[in-house]
Amino acid sequence: MADVVEHIQDVDFADALGERYLSYALSTIMARSLPDVRDGLKPVHRRILHAMNQLRLEPTGGYKKCALVVGEVIGKYHPHGDAAIYDAMVRLAQDFAQRYPVVDGQGNFGNIDGDNPAQMRYTESRMSAVARAMLDGIDEDAVDFRATYDGEHSEPVALPARFPNLLANGAAGIAVGMATSIPPHNVGEICTALLHLIDTPGASVAELVALMPGPDFPTGGVLVEPADGIRAAYETGRGSFRLRARWIKEPLGHGLYQIVVTEVPFQVPKSRLVEKIAQLLEEKKLPLLADIRDESAEDVRLVFEPKTRNVDPDLLMEQLFRTTELEVRVPLNLNVLDPAGVPRVMSLKEALREFLDHRRIVLQRRSRYRLAAIERRMEVLRGLIIVYINLDEVIRIIREEDEPKDVMMARWGLTDAQVEAILNMRLRALRRLEEVAIRKELEELGAEAGDIEKLLSSERRQWTALSKEIAATQKEFGGDTALGRRRTTIGEAPEPREIPVTALIEREPVTILCSEKDWIRAVKGHGVSAAEQRYKEGDGPRFAVTAETTDRLIVFGSNGRFYTLGVDRLPSGRGQGEPLRLMIDLANEHDVVAMFPFRLGMKILVAATDGRGFIVDGEEAMAQTRAGKQVLSPGKGEKACVCVPAYGDAVAFVGENRRMLVVDLEEIPEIARGRGVILQRYRMGKLADAKVFRLADGLSWRQGENRTRTETDLMPWRGARGGAGRSVPQGFPRNGKFG
Repeated sequence: MADVVEHIQDVDFADALGERYLSYALSTIMARSLPDVRDGLKPVHRRILHAMNQLRLEPTGGYKKCALVVGEVIGKYHPHGDAAIYDAMVRLAQDFAQRYPVVDGQGNFGNIDGDNPAQMRYTESRMSAVARAMLDGIDEDAVDFRATYDGEHSEPVALPARFPNLLANGAAGIAVGMATSIPPHNVGEICTALLHLIDTPGASVAELVALMPGPDFPTGGVLVEPADGIRAAYETGRGSFRLRARWIKEPLGHGLYQIVVTEVPFQVPKSRLVEKIAQLLEEKKLPLLADIRDESAEDVRLVFEPKTRNVDPDLLMEQLFRTTELEVRVPLNLNVLDPAGVPRVMSLKEALREFLDHRRIVLQRRSRYRLAAIERRMEVLRGLIIVYINLDEVIRIIREEDEPKDVMMARWGLTDAQVEAILNMRLRALRRLEEVAIRKELEELGAEAGDIEKLLSSERRQWTALSKEIAATQKEFGGDTALGRRRTTIGEAPEPREIPVTALIEREPVTILCSEKDWIRAVKGHGVSAAEQRYKEGDGPRFAVTAETTDRLIVFGSNGRFYTLGVDRLPSGRGQGEPLRLMIDLANEHDVVAMFPFRLGMKILVAATDGRGFIVDGEEAMAQTRAGKQVLSPGKGEKACVCVPAYGDAVAFVGENRRMLVVDLEEIPEIARGRGVILQRYRMGKLADAKVFRLADGLSWRQGENRTRTETDLMPWRGARGGAGRSVPQGFPRNGKFG
């Protein structure tokens, strides 16, 4: 006990916690979540394939129970739960999740509806041809091995990977502080890009993208991302791709038709998609759609019935694309482990180059392995020639000498390996021992050894050999076959268009009234006086917004969230309305800052009380659920206080300290979400109000009930973003609002 007490050390808790969390983070990043750029596999996937190889589950052999493979992986290589390993194995076998499955499964491995696979005691598996290509040469010293977790076995650090798995099958994972998301691609196009990169090492990413125009998903679909966006994503290794379902119009006669979706976006469970659309139908949020039916068998067939024969099918699908997962954004984050084990985001060219460099190292190692084997065989053959020439003497020495090995080594100058081969020969082999055959084999092996030595000494020969190998891989897995042909169509980016719903909703002018206590209603007509309307006792007018019944109303809360309401869904103006908070999830401690109708192409300026903000695209402000969409993230103790449409070329800010700053609108960045940049600085107080306007028209504000004032000479208040500004003009309202 005394010895234990003597070894107690005082350690700062923060340092100890940081050290342990760093170890956990490194373990998660390097041994769990990020794929290796060389073979595109995470450790669990690599161990599954290695275990299947050790079990001799060849593509041409029989199937074995998945439980056998999972047990092998747990016992020797991956000490984790069987459910985690089996789930990873199942994904490798799903043809709707993997563009090129590396596990050939037999049994129930789940389906595109999202149903679970059968238990591993019922399913069977073996390696696919892709897995065989990934392991090609692993027994020929092609890659390094390391000890397993218990030190009793060894496992490959990376697979030889003749198949470009990283880009072909993609990867997804979340580590500590970083993540990866790589969509699958067409292996034929990848091989074409690799061959071009070998021939033209200085090729640009744009040239490679011309050969690899975009992802190729196992479930097909239509890629509608602009070409510039695709190229930029591959240049930086970060971006996203807009993917839509594939659909056709089926005529039914008498002017009727139905829409049939034949391919759904990647990783969207079909059953969940149908359930979501049915829910939107029930909530009357899809006014152009009458019904949906799932007529799928082995193929996908979702049938949509329009409300009337006059509904434009393009408009109907555009509405479905905007409101459902018939359109998704597939992220690209090419964050991988490089050969040194360092995580970093690579461009498309860097990822392809790392694969080629890995394959070149594998070629060199396999060539040296083969050269060493040839040299050993040639050494043995030279010894066998001695046996053939001196057969009787060799037999005599073996029969009469006590140490025949030493005698033969001294008599003919043989090596230990040669004598061992002679002594281990079977007698019946002597009758087939012919000097001509031995010398012919020696000659062939010598020629092969010479070719290998030339290969190892010439970089050009190595790249030529790799080109032939990649062309063979392209022929095996690419081409015009069910597996090789492209499934995802590269389509044109759709033009932004407003969806008119006048076919079902009568377009009427309305005035949306929202009271001080957030009771909302829609009164028919424009020019309605909010003050003349009736309100509950103790309540009064606040917002009066002119709109149409076909508009969507944007509501911005002091929590920085945007909410979207259909104007046609608002309560009638005959009564006193309904509480707005029953329609959106706005907490009681937060207030409504602004509301206005959405307009296509609009920009919105948002800011918090600490003077930080930015401009956001109106599309980014559209929320699909009552929970809203977080766009502005106010700092601790701050609230969102400004939300105005950004129509103009300048913006004026006023602080509670009654100092005003006018800056050019182009100085304020446009971002999708965040805390924003500093718009105006304050020594005391906070931001009070902001207004976007045209400099040519001057800056106006209200003075009293029916008067406004316009200031055209704004030079005293002009400045750069982030300035403090100057005292407001004379006559500016005491409440600090533009009105």
